[in-house]
Amino acid sequence: MASCGGINKEIAESTSNKQKFCQHSDSFVTRAVLAWAIERLDAGERVAIASVIKANGSVPGKPGARLAIGNRGSIFGTVGGAGLELQVEKKLNEMLEIPSKKLRKQGGCIETFQLYKDAKGEKATPLDSLCGGRLTVAFEVIEPVPHILIAGGGHVGRSIAMSADLLGWTHSVFDIREEFSNTDRYPYAIDNFSSQVNEFLDNESKESLLRFSDILLLGHDWLVDQELLLGLLKIRGDSIRPRIGAIGSKSKWNAFLKAAIGDGINEKSLENVRCPIGLNIGADSPEEIAISVCAEILALERGVE
Repeated sequence: MASCGGINKEIAESTSNKQKFCQHSDSFVTRAVLAWAIERLDAGERVAIASVIKANGSVPGKPGARLAIGNRGSIFGTVGGAGLELQVEKKLNEMLEIPSKKLRKQGGCIETFQLYKDAKGEKATPLDSLCGGRLTVAFEVIEPVPHILIAGGGHVGRSIAMSADLLGWTHSVFDIREEFSNTDRYPYAIDNFSSQVNEFLDNESKESLLRFSDILLLGHDWLVDQELLLGLLKIRGDSIRPRIGAIGSKSKWNAFLKAAIGDGINEKSLENVRCPIGLNIGADSPEEIAISVCAEILALERGVE
């Protein structure tokens, strides 16, 4: 089977291609939509998915038909087209507007559609259609797991990586020293980056940085952390994602702040940078610091103040 990106390009570009999508087997459709959803989740997007779970009579989409939408506007799959598809797309977009914290408590939903415009008195949403069939669709939103860029592969970085692994999160590592960013030291990292700061930043964009939920500045040299911070802020702009945090004292942060303002960075871009990082639990060792940092990230993810 082609890669998810290939499927997306081949199938989802036009109405005729959408019809082509419908002709594939249920297992192909499920696999294609889920592969696309995983691709978008890995890019840091929230993904809403609609799945036809029951169908009776003449309907455009059979059980197993799926439609997925990412919170940045991308869309893949189909539940059959026409008025049903418009209603389902609207519902998915509405769900993506619900804050993650609230949606986590209320969960998804199930809705039944009657494909007949005069379907009065039915316990279903009537659609302007003459098909006469009936469909039940399940709606859900999948949240991306945190993906931490550990900028500084020393003792604290390694402990954070191990904690992230235990939580089922993902991580990548950046360090200008190759011996602190490699597959031997970080075997479960999505990526190990080892280069000068400017080389790393040259390969990143505002969109590509969104694959990270958090970027933690843990470098052995505060000048490396400062160069990385200023470069990231210029790329990220006023966006609140990825979240950026730095290990260190308030005096270190004041030095960063002075350098950033002197470099022409908007103060608004600095408002949600955290320094020091981690919940105040009296942490001393790298392992304890990792617990405090991951606890803070979890609280931020869950909207807990």
